[in-house]
Amino acid sequence: MRERSIKAVPIPVQLIVALGLALQIAWSAWPPRVTATAEALPAPLNVELWRVASLGDPIPLSRALMLWLQCFDNGAVTIPFRSLDYAHVTGWLDTALALDKNSQYPLLTATRLYAEVSDAARQRQMLDFVYRKFLEAPTLRWRWLAQAAVIAKHSLNDLPLALKFAQALADNTNNTVPAWARQMHIFLREDLGEVDSASILLGGLLESGTITDANELRFLSERLKRLQQRRNHELDPAK
Repeated sequence: MRERSIKAVPIPVQLIVALGLALQIAWSAWPPRVTATAEALPAPLNVELWRVASLGDPIPLSRALMLWLQCFDNGAVTIPFRSLDYAHVTGWLDTALALDKNSQYPLLTATRLYAEVSDAARQRQMLDFVYRKFLEAPTLRWRWLAQAAVIAKHSLNDLPLALKFAQALADNTNNTVPAWARQMHIFLREDLGEVDSASILLGGLLESGTITDANELRFLSERLKRLQQRRNHELDPAK
């Protein structure tokens, strides 16, 4: 069978096909770009509505919400973290955590993503969120408050805030939490120049008998010795 000549195709059909090809090429060359704005992240709905929507299985929904939240800095719609409305961000993180109280993911993203922006006010918002969530379940969430204390000290250069977090770790956790996390407040007091307080706390810790590891005992004893030497030097610089 011979192929029909293009001339056999009616001219209107040829024009429609040509126009369609031209539009397809133009669409491929200049795809529509989505312009993202900080207002693109809405305020979260009431958590009880999400519980109803989960049909009795809120954990997968919690994970889906976290993935959805992070999409506001990925893909076609890109918003720098520092441009987001952090009141809405913390609201979504809170919702995800309420749907899955054992999840570490919301607090992980709070400290490792949203608290790493170059915006002190937003960092403080996120660290305050971590602090409040820690107080609800200290043994489960202690590592994120420890991370918040590190951020407060090294990123915000706010030693009093770091001490607040470290003191909360010491006051609200037990031996199930690593000793270094429970002892952070002592060394932060030293950084703040509270040498007497640091010496008393460290001496009391050594005398309590709760430290049994030989290496840890040696380290803390040497640290206490340096603290005492510093204190003596401050009292009498001639020594």
